[in-house]
Amino acid sequence: MTDKIRFSLFLLLLFMIGIIGYWIFRIMNNAVPYVDQWTREPVEQLANTGMYSIFRWITELGSSTFTIPLVIIMGMILWRMYQNWLPALVFSGGTLATHYLNVAIKHLVNRERPSILVAANAEGHSFPSGHAMISMVCYGLLAYFFSKKVKSSKKKLFIECFFALLILLIGVSRYIINVHYLTDVLAGFFIGFLCLIACIYLFQFLMRKQRSV
Repeated sequence: MTDKIRFSLFLLLLFMIGIIGYWIFRIMNNAVPYVDQWTREPVEQLANTGMYSIFRWITELGSSTFTIPLVIIMGMILWRMYQNWLPALVFSGGTLATHYLNVAIKHLVNRERPSILVAANAEGHSFPSGHAMISMVCYGLLAYFFSKKVKSSKKKLFIECFFALLILLIGVSRYIINVHYLTDVLAGFFIGFLCLIACIYLFQFLMRKQRSV
């Protein structure tokens, strides 16, 4: 990666941090971000439609009732696949740590949801979306660990695209079924992506340490 690309990515990171910081500032001052003002009407018209029903099912792939067993099972699979406990530890620990970080930010920002839907794990605070944030780390790490075990570039691309689409659909589902504002989802994606990168770097660091012992 060239210095020019690194600098561009750094500027993009600062821009996104500034945008999300501005959203948080407005939310904590009881103002609705402009993005949410512009995007409320379309989603309210989707209630009781076929699209709503599809995304109501998709959202379950990011719910705690689905992800908790998934993390346990995938953790054991990764342990066996790598013959090493580190991938399983980083995967399960990273997903759990992201959950607690999400809860902490939600309590700090203290934003009410556009609507409550207990059956879809949609109660409590709204910003950022836990489904978007945790799915980014959980499924993102699965994509990373699975693709590392595949030699074919086409298969790697398929794995990465499949999980990227899954993450996108789970996050968007929270907006479509009207249990999160759009800014909740976008912030969840961004913060989750930072957590994902941190988990990958942590794994690479621990692997180097393990090999040097």
